Order: sequence, then C-alpha cells, then structure tokens
Amino acid sequence: MTMLPSVAPPLQTVNRWARPLTMADPFKWLAMGWSDFRTQMPMSLAYGMLIIAISLGLVSGLIALKRDYILFPVFAGFMVIGPILAVGLYEKSRRIEEGLPVSWRNLFFVRPRSGGQILFTGVLLCLLMIIWIRAAVLIYALFFGMVAFPGLDRIAPMLFTTATGWAMLAVGTLVGGLFAAFSFAISAFSIPMLLDQRIDALTAMGSSMALVWNNLRVLMLWAAIVLGLFLASLATGMIGLIVTYPLLGHATWHAYRAVQPEAK
Repeated sequence: MTMLPSVAPPLQTVNRWARPLTMADPFKWLAMGWSDFRTQMPMSLAYGMLIIAISLGLVSGLIALKRDYILFPVFAGFMVIGPILAVGLYEKSRRIEEGLPVSWRNLFFVRPRSGGQILFTGVLLCLLMIIWIRAAVLIYALFFGMVAFPGLDRIAPMLFTTATGWAMLAVGTLVGGLFAAFSFAISAFSIPMLLDQRIDALTAMGSSMALVWNNLRVLMLWAAIVLGLFLASLATGMIGLIVTYPLLGHATWHAYRAVQPEAK
C-alpha cells in the first residue's frame, strides 16, 4: 500500500506592519495629547505662539513682497512641514511618558537619538513643499494663462463663479490631495521615530509609509482630524494654532507610540 505524504497547510504570513488599532484610537491620542498639553501648559502655549509668530511673519512677508498668489499653496504646504516643526513637542511628551523632568531647554534644544538624520528628513519635506508650491503655480497658469493674480479680495469670485475656476479647483484639489497623502504617509511617524530611535531617515520614512498603508482606515480618520483642526485654526486667522498645533504635536507622539510593536 502506497502511503501519500502528508501536506502541511501553508504557514500564514504575519503582517509585521499591521497594528490592533480601532477607530476610537485617534480620539484617545487626542485625549493623551491634551493631558500632555496641560502638563506645564505655558511651555506648550509658548511653542504654539512661536509657530503662529513664524506663520504670521511669513504671510506678512509674502503680502509685502506681492507674492500673495502663493498664499494658499503655502497654507497647504504647512501641513507638509508641520511635523518637523513639532519635534520639541514630541520631546516633551516623551519625557512626560518616561517620567523625566521637562525644561525649556528640552523643548527648544532637542537632541534626537538619530542625530542629523532628522535634519535630512526636514530638508526632504521642505523640498516637497517647494515642489507643491511650484505645481500649484503651474496649475494656475494652465487654466488662467499668464494672467496676473487678481488679489485676495477678487480671487473668490474668479474661482467660484467661472467654469475655469471650478475646473482649476478640481484639478488643484486632486493634485494637492496626492501631495498631502504622500507627505502624511512619510511623515506621520518618521519624525517621532527619528527622535526616539537610532535609525536613518529613509528607513524611518519607509516605515512610516508602511504603517500608514497597513492601518489605513484608522490613519485616514487621524488625518481627517488633523486636517479639520488645521482648517478650524485657519478660520480663526491662525490664532487657533496656539492651542491646536501643540495639541496635535503631543497627540502625534502618542499615535507613534501606539504603532510600536511593544504597544500591541
């Protein structure tokens, strides 16, 4: 009698990037971020005030130099470089988590465990923002030709009352969405990771992208929350950034901790 060899079922491949996250987790990250914000609150408020001072200075400079036509792309570009500017907030949350003292020096003179790799990531994000601004200018030129920017007071009728304006908004939103999705994917966790670990910039950005892709539903909700709070801050003339920026910075640290293997 011939014996047939037993065939073992194929081993299930474990997805090393998937995490047991739920749709409630982004709100937990916000709650923990709020707790960090309230811990030595003047530090976080000062950080937010510094960010808004830089933002208002940039906006005033663009208007004074008659470069107001790139204001909207610059606002969108802030979402690209925002994570790198929040490194001091990540450090504050890290020290609170580890039970270490927090000082002003810790907040503004951060020493990442990855060394200069975090600066390299910042340069890449700045280049991505510049590319987006150039793309936005090209999109405007493709639809309206070499027509001078009409000014902030007349741009709304130009965009919302003409077929060309609606078409430009549709294309601009699509292209901007692609830039935003890519920048969010590579920066959502890479900056906190570079602060916390000895790792190179490209590995950190690749890991961030893999974590976002493999936990997409929850991270899409987190991205929507970040975007919603940022738009709400713009609606207040950017004054809201004093609170929302440090809040999101602290919450981002807890989002990073939630996707670490030991956080399972």
